[in-house]
Amino acid sequence: MIKKSLFVCLAIGSMLTANAQETTTMNPFFQAYNTPFNVPPFDQIKNEHFKPAILEGIKRNAAEIEAIANNPVAPTFENTILAMENAGELLSNVNTVFSNLNSANTNKEIQTIAKEVSPNLSAHRDNIYLNEKLFARVKALWDKKETLGLNLEQAKLLDNAYKDFVRSGANLAATDKEKLRKINGELSMLSLKYGQNILAETNKYQLVITDKKDLEGLPQNVIDAAAADAKVKGKSGSWVFTLANSSVIPFLQYSANRKLRQEIWNAYQTRANHDDELDNKANAIQLANLRGQKARLLGYASHSNYVLEESMAKTPENVNKLLNDLWKPALEKAKVEAADIQKMMAKDGIKGAVQPYDWRYYTEKIRKERFDLDEQELRPYFSLENVRNGAFQVAQKLYGLQFKELKDVPKYHESVTAFEVLEADGKHVGVLYTDFHPRESKRGGAWMTSYRNQKTENGERKAPVVSIVCNFSKPTETTPALLTFDEVSTLFHEFGHSLHGLLSNVTYKSLAGTSVPRDFVELPSQIMENWAAEPEVLKMFAKHYQTGAVIPDALIAKLKKSGTFDQGFGTTEYLAASLLDLAYHSQTKDITIDANTFEKQAMTKIGLIESIIPRYRSTYFSHIFSGGYSSGYYSYIWSGVLDTDAFEAFKITTLFNPEKAKSFRKNVLEKGGTEDPMVLYKRFRGAEPSIEPLLRKRGLDKKEEAPVKKIKG
Repeated sequence: MIKKSLFVCLAIGSMLTANAQETTTMNPFFQAYNTPFNVPPFDQIKNEHFKPAILEGIKRNAAEIEAIANNPVAPTFENTILAMENAGELLSNVNTVFSNLNSANTNKEIQTIAKEVSPNLSAHRDNIYLNEKLFARVKALWDKKETLGLNLEQAKLLDNAYKDFVRSGANLAATDKEKLRKINGELSMLSLKYGQNILAETNKYQLVITDKKDLEGLPQNVIDAAAADAKVKGKSGSWVFTLANSSVIPFLQYSANRKLRQEIWNAYQTRANHDDELDNKANAIQLANLRGQKARLLGYASHSNYVLEESMAKTPENVNKLLNDLWKPALEKAKVEAADIQKMMAKDGIKGAVQPYDWRYYTEKIRKERFDLDEQELRPYFSLENVRNGAFQVAQKLYGLQFKELKDVPKYHESVTAFEVLEADGKHVGVLYTDFHPRESKRGGAWMTSYRNQKTENGERKAPVVSIVCNFSKPTETTPALLTFDEVSTLFHEFGHSLHGLLSNVTYKSLAGTSVPRDFVELPSQIMENWAAEPEVLKMFAKHYQTGAVIPDALIAKLKKSGTFDQGFGTTEYLAASLLDLAYHSQTKDITIDANTFEKQAMTKIGLIESIIPRYRSTYFSHIFSGGYSSGYYSYIWSGVLDTDAFEAFKITTLFNPEKAKSFRKNVLEKGGTEDPMVLYKRFRGAEPSIEPLLRKRGLDKKEEAPVKKIKG
């Protein structure tokens, strides 16, 4: 049998080799990117290319790691730390594209591949960080790091490598390492499933309106957008509202039909909470419990203790103190706002408590009555193109950057736009992709991501490729995309993240751009939001889409006057979600109740009023259960302290102070994760940040509170 089959095996082997060579030749991930600026060749990439490239990338990376671990030469920074930093290029290239498309332009095939390769990727990571020989080399260097003569970045890279191994279980006993592998594999699959369930739930629901009377109160642009959605979904002649924020939020703000507001609100706030195949209650509890088990296995009291060790906050106690300091004034203001809504509801003959589906509708009425401001007055001045160009202008005035649209680069979707970013002298900085509108293939929310991190090689800066992805109101047949002011702020926010990635100027890609602690990464994004609201900046970009007229001073004054309006609600719903995140992840033992009960108990404990729910509920809190922000959702408010304090450096001088801009770029944007964040911040600002500017911005300050509080890192 063996001898007879030898020739057959040889023949089959030759065929397999030929097929493998053909597959390698045809798969764009196995070739150098022959594209402008070496961006991914999106036009050539097909779904069937991903899995073979990921598996081959794992194979090659594993061989590289084994070579480093078994190197007979004594460990040095170059043959161990730098070698690890430079390993895994193929895997990094393909997995970066794959994971980004799974978020921004997914389909069933991509989602299936994600499930199939998730165990392989999880096991591969464990194989690296639980490799005893490799860790021995890293530890040998870390133990004598003071004698190695390393520069600042090299020392940081070594320190990060050692901590990554320890925090990944390198010091565990063999039996505990196996437990850790099992937990990591389960976490990987559960997180993926959780996110896919939310996308499926969001896409499943439609509020179809066939009677024009049910459109009462809705602005014409909202009606037109719903008609366009209906046409796309094969329901011409009707109006379709979905659970995308750009659809559901305007409906809740303006629809006079309370029953329909309640219907779409209930669909929104019960996503993945229907006891069916898309239910996330058990997934949320299991994710929280597995993270807790992993943390305890590694010697930490809780997952929050584990995560926050590497943050600016350092401990759950520090985070809780900040959140609780803000909670009381925010909740007090929210209760005043609720009372105002109650009075207006009474005028409409509605008895009973304020419901969550009433809040946005009556807030708009009160805004109109109190400030003579209707958000619809603003939208004609906020066409997407003008707002985007306004963000570009701010970056030009601050940092001298230029943005040149690229028509000839591959894109992953027809609605994506690409730009070359250049210095004032024309030197190439990087490539920026923008992807602004919702579709069924894209998850909700807004984010910035990277297709290639910046690094320096042989003295030459290798430029980054970054992308910002949003879900803004779409254009209609008669109007361009007209944004709300919240959407304007979101665009500036994500653009700020992109500047962090684009302006990075470090040596090692793992330290580049946004590779910083979660509670520091939001500083570059949130500080940009401050410019968006300034009259000087508004006049740069807020121009009527039909007439070209600059936004009137009177309208700017109304916007400014209403700046702290409804901030009790906004801050309270955010803080509630942050505290819910910590409640899940500060547990020192497994949670034994279901997610709805756990959430209710956590919110009752902090005294959340019934007319407000957490910004994200347990079954669709993708930030913490599938987005990498577990024990980190608080970071927006922590960074809020930083950004408002940092912006004061400009505000008290000039908005585009060249010296301050140069300092912020040099000490924050260019530095990535090369130094301790508070060191970088103090180098820019000259002192630790104060919380007072944030309280003033949100209208939560009390004039009698004289002491200036500091936030410690």
